[in-house]
Amino acid sequence: MAILTLTLNPAIDLETTVDTLIPGRKLRCPEPRRDPGGGGINVARAVMLLGGQATAVIATNGSTLGGLLKARGVPVVQLPGPGSTRQNLSVIETATGHQYRFIFPGPAWSGVDVAATTGRLPGHISPGDIVVFSGSLPPGMTAAQLRYMAYQVGAAGAQVVIDTSGDALRLMSEGQGGYAMLRMDSHEAHALVGHDLPDRADTARVARDLVARGVAQRVIIARGADGSVMATPDGAWFAPAVDVPVASVTGAGDSFVAGAVLAMDRGADAPGILQWGCAAASAAVTTEATELCDKTVFDAVLDASAAMPL
Repeated sequence: MAILTLTLNPAIDLETTVDTLIPGRKLRCPEPRRDPGGGGINVARAVMLLGGQATAVIATNGSTLGGLLKARGVPVVQLPGPGSTRQNLSVIETATGHQYRFIFPGPAWSGVDVAATTGRLPGHISPGDIVVFSGSLPPGMTAAQLRYMAYQVGAAGAQVVIDTSGDALRLMSEGQGGYAMLRMDSHEAHALVGHDLPDRADTARVARDLVARGVAQRVIIARGADGSVMATPDGAWFAPAVDVPVASVTGAGDSFVAGAVLAMDRGADAPGILQWGCAAASAAVTTEATELCDKTVFDAVLDASAAMPL
């Protein structure tokens, strides 16, 4: 059994600094740092940081992104994608410490591109593998096409994990997908059900309903600084977010998914999966924005992240 993460809209994230952002002036910046980016890529990197193994499946025609991942020890499967890999830009203004992030959409997919990736993806999967769908939909791809891709992966015998948002989350939450795990944050859950979820019991009811309708075997809804709730056919649990120094919340969701799927891969029960996810998320917020979960912090907060029944 292997962990594979799928990133259909990958990126190369550039980060640089400038003393002060001044409109209309040429701003001389040092050589940028280059990091592989995208939801699935971040999950694969975080799994590796936690001591596991994961393969990053990326859709791109270029070689630079794969090289960046291999340099970090992450195995790569490259599928055909349209155009070149998008780049995002992060600029830190040193005078204030403010970070400015510029996110670009990436190349547009055609029906031919979607069919090519959908057709090739199952060939890289073995029965029992955990395949994580994470990150934004690329331009031109519909939520229905993504759901069909997930169906094909499940039909190949894989355990499908969904961590998406917007139209894709809405569509995948409507049918009986039978996914191994579906995760969303509180804002996404609010948008999905159309009302606030003020307490853990409200959150658990939404998660239980999705499980009862056959959407997923495990449904996790993150409640921000409070922690996360998980429901399965056997019950519901809550695990707290540990009180740690917060440097940046960027990457916490991807780190949560990494911890949860690594626990799944190692045969953990539902409370253990939730515990590992929450510990990884807590470990991630202690690092700077370009970093993911810290293994030393993860080990330190794991016991405090233990899940309790709801």
